[in-house]
Parts: sequence; C-alpha cells; structure tokens
Amino acid sequence: MKFIGIDLGWKSQPSGLCCLQLIDGKLQLIDLDRQDAIAQILTWIDTWVQPEEPAIIAVDAPTLIPNATGSRLPDKLSHKYFGKYHAGCYPANQNLPFAARTINFGLELESRGYAHAPTIEAKKFGRYQIEVFPHPAIVHLFGLERILKYKKGRINERRLELIKLYQYILEILPNLEPKLELNQKLKAQQSDLLPSTGAALKAIEDKLDSLICAYVAAHWWYWGEQRNLVLGDRTTGYIVIPNKSQK
Repeated sequence: MKFIGIDLGWKSQPSGLCCLQLIDGKLQLIDLDRQDAIAQILTWIDTWVQPEEPAIIAVDAPTLIPNATGSRLPDKLSHKYFGKYHAGCYPANQNLPFAARTINFGLELESRGYAHAPTIEAKKFGRYQIEVFPHPAIVHLFGLERILKYKKGRINERRLELIKLYQYILEILPNLEPKLELNQKLKAQQSDLLPSTGAALKAIEDKLDSLICAYVAAHWWYWGEQRNLVLGDRTTGYIVIPNKSQK
C-alpha cells in the first residue's frame, strides 16, 4: 500500500510531493519531490502508483467546495476545535481564485479511480483520496500546544520552526503506529535545513508538509475512525485529522 502526500499549490506556486510505502509493517520514504504544474504532479503520481495499485492520496487543499460564498463546514469546524492552537484553516468557496484549480485536481484524481474517503474501513486496500490539513495534524501527532510557525516571519525564525518539525518527524513518527522508518532518504533532508533565502526555505516547507500529508494518509488507512477525526463529510467537504498521539 502506498501513501501519497500532496501539499498542493493553491494558485500557481509549486507543490510538495511525498510517497510513503508500507513495507514489512513500516512506512518507508520512497520519494520526496516538488513540482510546478498540475500535469507534472499527476505524472509524478502515475510514476509511483501504477494503474489499479492500491494507494491513498492526501491533499492539503479544498478539493470539495459545495458553497458559492462564505466558508465550508469543515473550515468552520477547524476554527472551532483548533483555533486555540492557531490552526484554523483558510475559508474556501467557489468564488475564490484558487477554487477551480483545487476542485479540478480532486476531479483528476477521481478520474484515476481515487474515490473520496471521508469514511473508510481500516486497512482495506483500495484507491482513495482525502483532504488533510498539516497544522492541526502536527499539533495532535506531536502533542503541541500551538502550531509550529514556519510559514510566516523572519527567515531565521521560520528556519528554527522547520528544524523543530524535522526533529519531531525523526523522533516521534518512528514510535507511533504506523511507524515511519528512518531511512537514508529521510535523514538526508537534514542537509537542506540551512537555506539562505526565503525561496529555499519555502521549498523545504513544501516537502515536509507533503510528508506530514502522506503520514496522515497512512494513519487514516491504518486506524480509520478509531484514531482519527473527520470534520465535515462528502457533501459539505471534509478534513481528516489524526487524534491526539497514542503511542
């Protein structure tokens, strides 16, 4: 079973891409990449997941947007339950500039057989897609009192927060279920945590976010509703978030 994380660029910016695979009961990092165009992202997915091969794709973007104005139910619920962590998500509606891009991406995945899975039977093989949101996932997986603020601020401050995220990934995810194996592909990312520009930092951010997305996909498939929270549903739009860490 493969688990794909897509930190989708909502407008025209690059997207972070991660592929994890469950091998001998542990998650292995297969690839960590970054691509620009939607066509390139889909080609990357098709490269790692063959036709009919089981996989779940977790997308950090609103791929279901039923409302013409305002915000979706899952957006509102994210503020209700995660606002105290500074982890409420950006509101989505059909009139916002990014909507066509993110909705169409979900439709492209559906055309490849990845069905939306706001409910799932744990450990059942298939081809699924879900919407995820890294900030509350990071708070719950790593037992934090607030989000890691690596998206805004001075470069050095953002870099320190990204280093924290990387360390949490190395230290905590190998001790959860499913376990993330610390292979050389993952350890090699440490050398990239010394950027001198905002653009270089953004590239690292996108990749680590995609890794979190992929891990949430694995957590959802492994545990289902037993250890995950779902904000919303197929009709309203939904976001899958791991429950608080249980080692």
